[in-house]
Amino acid sequence: MNNVKTSFSIRDMENLSGIKAHTIRIWEKRYNLFSPERTDTNIRTYNLESLQKLLNVTLLYNNGYKISKIAKLGDAKIPALVNEIISEKSEKSHALNSLKLAMLNFDQSLFLKTYNELMEEKSFTQIFNEVFLPLLSELGLLWQTNTISPAHEHFISNLIKQKIYIHTEKLQFDAPTKNDKVYVLFLPENEIHELGLLYVNYQLALHGYKTIYLGQTMPVESLEDLLKYYHNIRFVSYFTVAPTKDDLDDYFVRFNELLNKSPQSELYVMGHQIQELDDEISHGQIKLFKSINQLIDSL
Repeated sequence: MNNVKTSFSIRDMENLSGIKAHTIRIWEKRYNLFSPERTDTNIRTYNLESLQKLLNVTLLYNNGYKISKIAKLGDAKIPALVNEIISEKSEKSHALNSLKLAMLNFDQSLFLKTYNELMEEKSFTQIFNEVFLPLLSELGLLWQTNTISPAHEHFISNLIKQKIYIHTEKLQFDAPTKNDKVYVLFLPENEIHELGLLYVNYQLALHGYKTIYLGQTMPVESLEDLLKYYHNIRFVSYFTVAPTKDDLDDYFVRFNELLNKSPQSELYVMGHQIQELDDEISHGQIKLFKSINQLIDSL
């Protein structure tokens, strides 16, 4: 493969495995678990095989195996033991490790293999909450520490989006069973991070509601057209980077002007930008939800 990241610093290894760099150095020196190369300035670098081994060692270590015993197994027996002990308890960790490797290698086949194995045991909702969400929460840290590039993040995010699209489409073949309200999902202007909103759309369809998905960067004024067709709308949005915190008050004022034309309608908002807002804004026709599951539980 071209353009695959094959060299990792000890800080990368720490970020990807959750094992402190100091501990990795001890394992390396005391148990000869890894054989890093050295740069001209004597800085450790690790290859992809070392990362794979560290992730497997970490899974065993977190499942009660002593590091001294793991070190005696040898490179061939460690993956075999990992496969033996994968259970409901460790399956999440194993899946997360596989998805990280798929991301680092831009390896779609490994992503699909891991995903299909999960689907044999879990529902899509369980996979999203137990595996995809923890992975996505790690991406921010990995990106901030330069362990991964934006290309890695886009690659894995778009594969997850594909799965949401597939499962949503399956639900949309059947007519909605709940028609008392319609959910209109959109992102505000200059907002393009839609993975969370796509998953909300899936959950609403799963619960039998009619949804209209409008997607990215929708001006408030353009939403007024929906009021010509529906009188009881739940507008749903996800603020990741926009509007900025300085612009939130103005945005809510503008949206209230829209909602005043439809007294039965409401705006539901989630996302990073509203996490620090007081819940007191959640009154009248605008409601804040601190998580996707909080919104889903309110249905």
